[in-house]
Amino acid sequence: MKFITKWWRLLRPHTLTASIMPVLIGTALAFEKAKIDWRLFGAMLAASILIQAAVNIFNEYFDFKRGLDTEESVGIGGVIVRNEISGQVVLKTAVLFFLISIFLGTYICAQTNWWVAAAGSLSMVVGYLYSGSKSPIAYTPFGELTAGIFMGFTIVLIAFYIQARTITWSSVILSLPISILVAAILLANNIRDAVGDEKKGRRTLAIMLGKSRATTVLNAMFVSTFAIVVIIVLFKGESPWILISFVSLPNAVRSIKIFRKKHTSAEMMLAMKNTSVLHSKFGILFTIGIILGRVLA
Repeated sequence: MKFITKWWRLLRPHTLTASIMPVLIGTALAFEKAKIDWRLFGAMLAASILIQAAVNIFNEYFDFKRGLDTEESVGIGGVIVRNEISGQVVLKTAVLFFLISIFLGTYICAQTNWWVAAAGSLSMVVGYLYSGSKSPIAYTPFGELTAGIFMGFTIVLIAFYIQARTITWSSVILSLPISILVAAILLANNIRDAVGDEKKGRRTLAIMLGKSRATTVLNAMFVSTFAIVVIIVLFKGESPWILISFVSLPNAVRSIKIFRKKHTSAEMMLAMKNTSVLHSKFGILFTIGIILGRVLA
């Protein structure tokens, strides 16, 4: 049981929603375009989760190698710094996850189009560069933008394309809300870790803006997410069923309240978790709304 727990912590499961929801949304968008190929859906979902897990593991490994993680660090798996799993085993696991993803991606491309390989490969390269390069993206103000593009927008469109064999303006627009929330997860994480990260030489968006302004930006992300949903219904003719995603709004409110009132990493952990829960709830409800809008049309 302890063995499973250690590896579970390393994967940072609360962040894996970032790889699951875009696949669900992209697939749901294809309902009106084509009959869903569930084998492709399964391969896409597995590859997306494995790439996200690998990125998490690379991040843990390289932060350890740079001496940034300690046993007291908040929000890490901690299995390397506590000598529970060796750094080399952790690194090899991340590489293995990438290799399995390549195998799954090859299957997807063989069934659809080899251009998918370009998008998937670029996502993997960026995922590695996020923490593994000499100048990691994770140490810059561009982490949120990168996450939004590659863990939101790109995954939604790949998931949609492999089912529908096309990209539409509707799929592009409907990918925006979940893309913003993916970026919000990272911003929430960086707000929580800002004090410690600054001491370690990072220059994340949260550090550059300061806690108050970063929280304001996070709030603007939440407002934009729900505003886009309303705009899509009013001006793009999407079914009002997607408005059920507003059930997740209280999680956004709670996150902002906590960030405004609390100041230590441990205290702000709940706000970060609330943002992940918001992403999950919104993603599930948005997916259901899309499907209902197409099935009941």
